[in-house]
Formats: sequence, C-alpha cells, structure tokens
Amino acid sequence: MSPSAGGLVVFLLSVQVIQSQDGWRVKYHQTDVCAAKGSTVFIICDITHPPGIYYSDIKDRFWFTKEKDGEPVDLKTDSEYSGRVKYGCYSDSKRCYLTITDVRESDSAEYKFTFMTNKPGEKYTGSPGVTLSVTGLQVQVRRSDSTWLELTCHSSCVLSGHPEYYWYKNEKYIETGSSFPVSSGSTDRYSCYLTGYWNQRSPAVYGPQRPSVSVSPSAEMLEGDSVTLTCSADANPAASYTWYKEHEDSPRASGQIFTITDFTAEHSGNYYCEAQNEMGRSNSTLLLITESAVDRTTMIIHITRWTLVFVNPILLLVFRLWTR
Repeated sequence: MSPSAGGLVVFLLSVQVIQSQDGWRVKYHQTDVCAAKGSTVFIICDITHPPGIYYSDIKDRFWFTKEKDGEPVDLKTDSEYSGRVKYGCYSDSKRCYLTITDVRESDSAEYKFTFMTNKPGEKYTGSPGVTLSVTGLQVQVRRSDSTWLELTCHSSCVLSGHPEYYWYKNEKYIETGSSFPVSSGSTDRYSCYLTGYWNQRSPAVYGPQRPSVSVSPSAEMLEGDSVTLTCSADANPAASYTWYKEHEDSPRASGQIFTITDFTAEHSGNYYCEAQNEMGRSNSTLLLITESAVDRTTMIIHITRWTLVFVNPILLLVFRLWTR
C-alpha cells in the first residue's frame, strides 16, 4: 500500500517465515522496509503455535531492536522512542503489530518480535527480523550537456508504492516529477518534497555565492615573508576553489587555501579565487598584495635606532645610581 493522506505507511508485500523450536512460528509480512523521514511505519507479524498449545499461553510479548546483557530491551522503555511507539495484538492474538510515528534516520535498525509462554524459561524471538531503513531526500546533480543539468530527487532506499515528488525553486512550487532540468550556471535554489510530507524536504542545491577572501598576516608584505590567502563560498554541493592572479590565464593554485612563501616583488598584484560546483561558478573581488615600502634592512635599522634612543638613557641612569 502507498502512503495514505494521513502519512501512514503500511507495508504488506513479501513474507518472511521464521520456524522456531517446539513448533512456534513467527511470520513477518515484510522483511525490508524503506520509509521517508517523518512518516509512520506499520510492521505486522503472525504467530503460529504448535498443536495442543493456545495463544492464551503467551503471557508477555513486545518488539525490540537492542539487547542488554543478552536480553531484549522493550521498545517502549527505550528513551529514543519515547511517545512514538505503539504495539499490540488483535483480538485473536494471531496477528501482532508495531507502529512507529515520526520516524528518524536513527530508527534504521532490525526490529524483532519476541514473546514468552506460561512455561517457565520458555521464550521465542522471530529472527531474522524486519530491517527498517529511514531515508531523507537529497538532490543529485548530473550534467546533461554543456548548457543543461538534470536534478534528481534521491532517497537512500527504494520507497514503497509510487512516491511523487514536488520541485521548488526559491521556495516556490514549479513542477512535479522525480527529475527536473535546469540551465547550467543558474543562481537559483532548488529543493524537492515528497508528497504528503511537507515538513520534510531535501536541502537546496545552488551554485556558489560570491566568495570572500581573507589574508593572513597582512596584504602588505616584506621580501622573504609568507602570506596565506583563504577563500570561502556558500554553495551546495560544496565548492572547489582555484586561485588566479589578475591578467593571467593559468591558475596559481587550487584548493581553499593559497600560501605564497618567500615573497618577492614579482608576487605583488591583484589575486582572486574562483569557486565552482556542479551548479555554477563565481569569482571573488580582487585582493591586492603588495611589497612593503620599507624593506627588511631598513626596518632593522629603524628598530635599532629607536632601541638606542630609549634604552641608552635608562642604562645611563642605572649606572649613575649604582656608582653613587
């Protein structure tokens, strides 16, 4: 069954039968479940008893995913599922169910049904259980040709039924379908929704915004020094970076960080970075890196001169006081 208007997902496809000892049998109605994040999952199993035994002989039953000290932990006592789990059996006790609301990606696990009988120490678990995979949505970007991209709404597992996806551009609905074409270099933001789960959508994909560039320690350099340029741009998918010097066609470096070592006059000039991802590209503003007007030798002379101006009177005063 496909998701209903209320968001309930019911899985009644393949059947998995677990033959336990003493003739007890647990039959799950599906062994693999894929659910959208935020939806409700409904898992069902049937119990068959051996001849001469009755369902009234079952005294305790519950669902679990974890064990502690070798014993199953009741889902209702697990704080991660607080307020989201409901289970029980129908009037004839042959069919039992588990309902998990507002499923999260952390709920992805194997769920098993276990029960005990009136006979001391006698307990049974339907194993292997039902594997639940909870998926969010992601937009995959693929280049169709030099001018067009294909966006696809993607989930990490195959959702049951025939899911329908809605596409939004800059928060406004534009189209329905699992994929959507856009022109290369678009500056818009695109995201997709799964019908019936409006609070769950994919992160938006978009080209790089204008990058910002920082410089350390300073854009005014002394010969022989080192300077580090860092480029950063908001983009999804994440951007790659290339560094250029103005009026040069060949890049100077690639990567988010560009370091110039042993600075010389030849390095002086305007620099910029280009941020690029599958959606497009964007350049930063120009950053001027220059050689300081004061070279290192001159700076040492100035430092020495000022040191003598301030330190010598102090030394002279100390000497006079000491010789009194």
